[in-house]
This record gives sequence, C-alpha cells and structure tokens, in this order.
Amino acid sequence: MSAAHEGTFEALRTQLQEAATAFADDGPGTLESILLGIVDDVDRAVREPLEIFPVCHHSPASAVAMARRLREKQPKVVYLELCEDMAPLLTELRNCRLPVAVQAFATQVDGFPADWAPLSVVAPITEASAEYQAIAYALDTPGVELVLVDRSSDHVFQWDARAELPAGPADPDAAPAEEEAALHGDAIGVEIGDLRPRFAELEEHLLRHGRVRHWSEWWHQYVELPLGDSDHDTYRQVMLLIGSLFRRLAPGDPARVRVDEDRERHMWTRMREHLAATGTDPADCLYVCGAFHAASRVAEFGVDGTDTFEIGPRSGTKWLHGLIPSSHAAIEAQFGLAAGSVSIAATVWAKNLKRTHVKPYRLSGQAGTKKTPAKKAATAPVPEVPPSDQLTGFLRRPPVLDRLDEAELLGWSVEIVRAARRNGYLASTADAIAVFETSILLAGMRDRARPTPYDFQDAAVTCIEKDAVPGRRDVRRLVEIMMGGDRIGQVGYDALPPLARDVHDRLAPLGLRLQQRGVQRALLDIAGRPELASCSDVLWMLRYLMPHGTARPIMGDRKLGEQPIQESWDVALGTHQRALIELGYEGVSIEQVLEQRLRRKAYGPQATAATVLEGVEDATLYLRSRRIADELGNHALDVLSAERGVDGAPEVLRRVRRLLAYYRTSEPVLPPWIESFTKTGYAHYCTLLPTAFTDDDATVGQVAAMLGFLFGMESLALSLGCDRTQLELAVAQSHPRDPSRTALLWAAQVHLGTLSRADLRARCDELLGNPLVVPAYPRYLSGFLHSLEPVPGLADFVVEAVSNAFGRLPDPVLLPWLPLLISHLRSSGAELAPLLIREAGRTFPGRLEALDAWVPPWRAQPGPEPLARALPAGGGRAGVLLAAHPATCDAVADLLGCDGTWSTAEPGPSGAVLIARHPDTAAALEALLGGA
Repeated sequence: MSAAHEGTFEALRTQLQEAATAFADDGPGTLESILLGIVDDVDRAVREPLEIFPVCHHSPASAVAMARRLREKQPKVVYLELCEDMAPLLTELRNCRLPVAVQAFATQVDGFPADWAPLSVVAPITEASAEYQAIAYALDTPGVELVLVDRSSDHVFQWDARAELPAGPADPDAAPAEEEAALHGDAIGVEIGDLRPRFAELEEHLLRHGRVRHWSEWWHQYVELPLGDSDHDTYRQVMLLIGSLFRRLAPGDPARVRVDEDRERHMWTRMREHLAATGTDPADCLYVCGAFHAASRVAEFGVDGTDTFEIGPRSGTKWLHGLIPSSHAAIEAQFGLAAGSVSIAATVWAKNLKRTHVKPYRLSGQAGTKKTPAKKAATAPVPEVPPSDQLTGFLRRPPVLDRLDEAELLGWSVEIVRAARRNGYLASTADAIAVFETSILLAGMRDRARPTPYDFQDAAVTCIEKDAVPGRRDVRRLVEIMMGGDRIGQVGYDALPPLARDVHDRLAPLGLRLQQRGVQRALLDIAGRPELASCSDVLWMLRYLMPHGTARPIMGDRKLGEQPIQESWDVALGTHQRALIELGYEGVSIEQVLEQRLRRKAYGPQATAATVLEGVEDATLYLRSRRIADELGNHALDVLSAERGVDGAPEVLRRVRRLLAYYRTSEPVLPPWIESFTKTGYAHYCTLLPTAFTDDDATVGQVAAMLGFLFGMESLALSLGCDRTQLELAVAQSHPRDPSRTALLWAAQVHLGTLSRADLRARCDELLGNPLVVPAYPRYLSGFLHSLEPVPGLADFVVEAVSNAFGRLPDPVLLPWLPLLISHLRSSGAELAPLLIREAGRTFPGRLEALDAWVPPWRAQPGPEPLARALPAGGGRAGVLLAAHPATCDAVADLLGCDGTWSTAEPGPSGAVLIARHPDTAAALEALLGGA
C-alpha cells in the first residue's frame, strides 16, 4: 500500500465515528462497523493499482465521466464487466443503430433441464451508457485492447437457479408489456452496474424521505444531477460509496451473495491472467464494472489478490451469438425501471454533453456518421495525481438549487398541450398555464428549485388527463414521447446472421424496405411475373415460422394441389427483427429450420397421428419435399399403431382425405406410406370401434370420424387386401347405450346393408310414439346428423326424421325439447348442418303456396299392379332374364337414361314390350350375356 494514500479518509472516519456514537441508541458498535466499513471499501478500491471505474447502467453521469476519463488517461487495456463469450460481436455494433442488445442464444440444451430451453442472455447497449463509451474507445483507438472478464453465458445459467432469475419488472411503475417492451423476449438480462438497493426497507426509506415515487426518480434527483458535472475523483468516490452502502445493507441471501462473489472472483482472476500473459502495467489499464462489484471484499480482489478461484468448465450446450434490436421500453421492462426513465436519461445525456463540452466516443460509421481516421493513443501516460478525500466535502455540501429554466418548462407545457390535442384531449392554453404552475408547485413541495421531468409528468397528468383517456395513449405516455420517446434500435444488414441476410436477398424483388419498422404492403402478380413465386414461398414459410404479424396474407391461400396466381401480403419484417435473428440461430436457411421444426414436432413426446399428418401436409405445402413427406408419413404409421384412443380421429380423417385427393390428382401412383397407412388405419379403427361406442370419454363426433375413415377408405383398403368381414364384425359387436351413438350405429348398419331403410324408419316411428323416449329424441337426431360424415347418403332420411317430429308431436311436447335440439345441432353438428340444409332445400317446395298440396317423398305411394312375367317365344335369353329380374332391369334402364314403364298388355309379356321399346338396351344385354 502506497504511503501517499495513507490517511486519505481519516477525517471522514473520525466524523463517522462521532456520528455513530451520537445517533446509535445501543452503542456505536453495529452502526460504526457499517459506516467505517463503507469508508474502508472506498479506500481499498481507490488504493488499487489497477484503476477501478464504477458505473451505473444507462446513467448519463457515468457515461460523461467515462468519456472524460478515457480522454484523460488513454488506457491501453480496458477490462469490461460483460460476458466473455460476447467479445466477437462487439465489432458489429458499428453496423447497427442503437439501442441494440448483444445476445447469446441456445435452442438445444445439454447440461440444463429441458424445460429451460430456449436459453437466452442479452446485454442491452445504449449510447448514453458508460460501457458503450468504453467499447467505442477501445475499438476505434489503435493499440487499445478490450477484454471482457465477466462469466460466460453458460455460467449465467450454471450459477443462477431458475427460481432466482428475474421474472419481470418489480417496479410498480415499470414499463407496460407492449410490443416494444417485448423486444428482449424472456431473455435473462446482463447489465453493467445493477445499482439498486436490495434491502426493501432502505429503498422505501429513501423514496419516502426523498419525496419521489420510484427509484428511477430518486436516482435522477440525488445522483444524476449532482454528479453530472463533477470531477473524476468525486464521481468515483461517490459511486464507490453508494455501491458499498447497498452491498453492506443487502439481505444476506446465501445464494445471491455466492453468485455476486463468484462473479467478482471470476473477473479478478481473468484480469490477473491477462496481466500475467501480456505483461501490461496495471497503471495502463482501466477496469469498468458496476459500483456494486467495485466495492468487493473477496480475497481475489486486486492485482495482488489470491489465485484460489477455479473457473468451472462450461456445459455441453452449444451457444450462438448475435445482435438483436432493443428499445428504451424493452430495457425498462426487463430491468424493472420506471416507464420513460431510459428516455429521460437519453435527454439528460444530451444536455450534459452541451453543458460540460465533453466529446463522447462513437464508433466510426455508426448512425450515419462519417468515417474519420482513428486518433493514435498517447504514448506518454498522463501524470496521475494521488486521489484526495472528496467524499467529506461532497457529503457536507448543501444541495445545489438549480435556477428555474422558465423557457424550457414553458416549452414543455406548450408541447404537451399540443400533443394532448392531437390525441383527443380537450386541452387549451389554460391547461398549459396550469401545467407550468403545477410543475413549479410540485417541485417546491418536494424541496426542488427546478422541476424535474418527473415533476412535469405528474403535473401534466393532473391538469390534462383528469378522469378520462379519450385515445390510445394517456398523458404519462405522451410526456415520455415528448421527452425523447421510445427509441428502437436496428441491426444492420452486415451484422445479421446468414439466414436473415438470405431472407432479405430473396425478398429483394418485392422492392420493400425490409429493415424499416411498420407494416408494408406487397403485391405479387405471380402469373405476370413468375420470378415472384420464390418470394411467395419465402413469405409462406415466414408466416409458419415467425410470430403473428410478420407476414400476413391479405389475398391468396396455399392449399394442396393449387398454384398461386396473385397474392397480397402485409410484411413487418423490420418490426420482428429479433425473431428473424433468433431464427438464424437455428440454421443457415429457412428451409433447414422448417425441416428441423417439422421433425421436432413429429418426433416429440406429445406427437399424435394427426400432428404427424399435419407435418406431412406442411412439408408438401411449404417445402415441396417428397422425401420429408414420405419420412413423416412412415412415422405417422407407427404413431397410429401405438395409439389406444380415438381423440385424433376427426383430424386424421380430414388430413388423410386431403392428402389422398392430392396424391390421386398429382401423382401417377399413391405413395407406399399412404397405402400402408390406409391398411393399418382400417384394421386399427375396426379394433377400436366396439370400445369407442361405449367409451364415455369418446365423443359421438370422434366415433363418427372413425366410421368415416372406415367407410371412406373402404374401397382402397379392400383393394389392398383388407377384409370387409372385420368391419362387419366390429359393427355387430358394438352395443352403445347413448341415444346419439345408437343412432350412429343404425346409420352404419344401413350402410353395411344389415338394416334396411324401412326398418330404420319403423324404429324412428316407434321412438316418436313412445312418450318416455320423446325427450331423448333430439339426441337421436344429433347422432343421425353426425352420421352424415360416414354415410352422407342419409341426408334425406335425416330431413325426414326432423320433419316427422315436427309434424307428429304436439306443441306441449315439441316446444320443451326444441331448445335442446337447436343446442345439439349448433354444438355438435355445425360442420354438417350445411349438408342438411341443402338436402332440405331440395326436398321442400320453394314456394309457400305449394306447401299445402305438397306430399313428402317418403310417404308410401300406391305401387303398380303385379306385372306379367311371361314373354313370347321370340323374346330370347334377354327377355327371359328381364322377366325373372324386373328390378335389375329398372336399375339398368335408369343408369342408361331410359324412360318407360312395365306394360300389362295382353298380346305379350312386359319384357317383350320393353325390349321392343328399347332395342339398344336389349342388344347390349344380349351381347353381355353372350360374351359371358
């Protein structure tokens, strides 16, 4: 320890000992140890040969002090508290518009619980932050090395238990969870200078006695303004004092303390390793860290600290790194800051630069600045003056009462009234005067000579908003916008991952400004410009992979077997740039990412046959890949065989029908997997059918979907070698008790031919004639309605059953169960109701006056008299056959479009008459029989 530094804070120690003796009720022991411990922490950090520069995150005072110190000291090495694995990304900041966030991302975890995935760590960077000043200085100054010394992204999750990770804003006035506030997603934030009391009672005490509403306002009033133009020694010692105070008064949470101390051990271990490897003089270095960590008491502290800390290995997780856009609202929401505090900090930063004339550092070429030759670092070090005690004078100094800037406050008042008018408020000049006077009044009540932006915000809410918000934005939000608004960063094209650049290149023919935020309309005339078909493919894949609103089709659809002609899209790629960048972490092209996601979904533990078939359809629609579709189709066969329930039967039926129709029209032969799926599904559902009819967990719609699969795929299944007897046995073994399923079983029996329509009609008549069963008749009708899925030919019978009920039942019986009938039709048969309505439209007369003379087609009509079967001798073999099977003859005549009736004339049998009237039909039958 240098003798020059001895006794630096002796006067302050003496005063604090006297204060502890005077104010401690139980003796000076505890209070004295805390106060003197704070001074010891400051003294220890000041004496360290490697200069420690304490900062607070997004603090304009820290940024101004950093820029000033860098120009004075010109360090050769800058050690920065930031994840060491993020170092390669910092050079890409010059291709971005701040604020942005450096991100580490991992989709597949190895060594962490699977439910943590995806893992994400972000470090937001704004221009009004000390870390950006250090980064810009180091990257644009030749001969300067920037070394990141904080734990890696992998260790962030190794050291922090999931329950201890920040879950969201803790401040009651924190920013709302809007689109801009969600730019960081659910990532874990890593910030330099997390300087906030961890002792809730201390923060409450500071807010109450400071007469402020939240921590951001307290910091602005009592730290930012006093340190805005202070000298280096004063700034450094005050920040060390605050960091030590918050550290010593923090609750003794062992897990939190262990993480903090491990981070400090890690950083000092990395710095000593670098100093030993390069031989750099500690006097030529600058260590930038949060004030909370600058006042560390670990044994590894300093260049002469112990080397007992061992940095553990990283897990097997593969981390990907990139830059994502950030915003003031996103930073506020993630770190629990008050809404608008970062925007106000940016305004204070601009004012501090004008007042202090400090020239900030900015990466060359960033934000539209011209590239200038980098200045060479000073070869001769600036002579260092031993630091003196600045804390005593700072703590004794009364608060500086800034003179009221009436012009600035008046401008604010006029501007907020103008903004309020634009947003629907009935504000006037009187309101501007009221805001002006109320701001001064509130500042005076809070012991301030000059109103702060927070005082002005409270005054504006009180005088303008009153009790109603006519528009989308309230007055508090309008003040935030007026003070600078929510600046949203942007990652430049050169800093994007390969996938994102590929998307931009492939969408270039659209002529849109894809980097621009907001929604843009894209019109694709694919018929006139065939090259736009590839843009359509990209947009459809983005719609599948990206959040809602990134690519939204206005006109056009993508279906199996259809070719697009014209499409219209709303594209907001710039708004969702973060999601596009994170998509680039999963692969080098969107096709690769889509293929990976389809496989992940199909082979996941929750995959069903329906979801796998959905993957087959998506692979065909978006990737146009027969290879992936066949692979997933074969997997769907295995998943279906393992299922023991019928929950997915409706979805399986719909998707198999679409795929089968597509392959029949676009392929010369069906793929082998769909033939195998049909055979397996036929046997599978035949096996489950008897159980499904009696299973209470299975709905009538699911059972109907099973029958729809069996009846709809029956011809293909039988051609592939399936046995129809299996289906007949399954239906015969089904004995449902529920009325709707009973009706469904009757419909299946009609389709199989084991129950005639006459018998079915008789059963329904019997139900209507039984007073005990009439209340349950709507449920039978519900079953008949679902039967239209497997047996659409029963639509006329369902119309008949409903009509008979309305025609036979009296109003006292019909009206009570009419609401039940309607609810059943709406809840369980909405998709099949149009078929029923079309059939009713064909059955009933179209005019009201024709209804009285209308006879239902299902009423029994008087049949023709028995016809003679004898034929004259010249009838031949065809005549004998027609006489033996008249019904067959009638059916063939109907198929051939022949009209006529059987004749009962005595000269000859009816068959001969029919042959004479239809010689072509007779000749065709004669040829058929002769050929046989």
